[in-house]
Amino acid sequence: METSKLDQLRIEREPERESGGRWWIPVVALLLLGGIAAGWWFTRPEPAVEVRVATARAVSGAAAGTVLNASGYVTARRYATVSSKLTAQVREVLIEEGMAVEEGQVLATLDDANVRRSLELAEAQLTSARTASRETEALLREARANLERTRNLVERELASAQELDRNRAAAESLAARLERVLADVDVAARQVAIYQQQVDDTVIRAPFAGVVVGKNAQPGEMISPVSAGGGFTRTGIGTIVDMQSLEIEIDVNEAYINRVAPGQRVTARLDAYPDWDVPGHVIAIIPTADRQRATVEVRVGFDELDPRILPDMGVKVAFQDEVTPHDQASGVLVPARALREDGGRTIAWVVSEGRAERRAVATGRRQDDDILVTAGLSSGEQVIVNAPGTLREGAPVEVSNP
Repeated sequence: METSKLDQLRIEREPERESGGRWWIPVVALLLLGGIAAGWWFTRPEPAVEVRVATARAVSGAAAGTVLNASGYVTARRYATVSSKLTAQVREVLIEEGMAVEEGQVLATLDDANVRRSLELAEAQLTSARTASRETEALLREARANLERTRNLVERELASAQELDRNRAAAESLAARLERVLADVDVAARQVAIYQQQVDDTVIRAPFAGVVVGKNAQPGEMISPVSAGGGFTRTGIGTIVDMQSLEIEIDVNEAYINRVAPGQRVTARLDAYPDWDVPGHVIAIIPTADRQRATVEVRVGFDELDPRILPDMGVKVAFQDEVTPHDQASGVLVPARALREDGGRTIAWVVSEGRAERRAVATGRRQDDDILVTAGLSSGEQVIVNAPGTLREGAPVEVSNP
């Protein structure tokens, strides 16, 4: 009885399974992990290629005919610092910067006290010379009358020949003296004219119509036509520019001067107004070269002047080809570095929705560092510059332009 109760308390154990029954579980796990890794590897996001881009710029007509681009400055053909003809003290200055003046307008006056004293002395000497001439004329008339009476007396043998000779010599002497006195009158008159001119020169006038761009002297300062040294003597009252004589001065590299001709059409853009196209034309090519800089100076005139155009402004000029409307091509301008040859065709890489797209294009003339693309690209599209050789169609790209 006790034995049966002990048997009931005994725990039954299941027989142990064979140790090699679950060997496939780790293998399946490894295969599953390998498949997941391979799937991630082949479906992972492709890293974006950093590229630099440029925007295709639309051109047409005249712009497509550009043969040379150059830079220069606006200059004035008539540009003068007005000075005086004599050294004197400035009494009054009547100009300010920005003032428009007419030809002959008074700009300043100088102290004329000393010059006027000299003028008064010269006028007194002229009066004296004229008085002396009238006196000599009276004496000459008397001498000639005496000579005539003596000649009549000699003919009637009432006077001697010696007396006739004496009266003739007196008349001739007075005639010679009168000539000398009249010459003195002319000298005195010329002296008066000199001092009168000096008085007039104390009034400084504008040599031509223009705009005052500089005021160089003040009342009380000394002014001289030449530099006197020491820094206390001015050499000019002010500077005037004729705004109707504005033009562009350009130094063209001598290697490209064959693309420029007198009368050639140009389009100018002022640095201050980059969106404003100003039409113009070539006035002249200066027939000499600068051996130091290897350049030739070219003068370009504006077809129509505008108050916004000011002297010394920077300007960029596009020289146009002489083409007919039938020959003019339209398209877009892109950097030459954005195009390459591939399989005998010219291609460009375009950024489209963040990915690289290969385009076959047709090209026209080259314009400095740009090329005219006549087909295959549209204005505003971004082309990749210096595209990597490993770039492929549809590859993600990231623009790295600053």
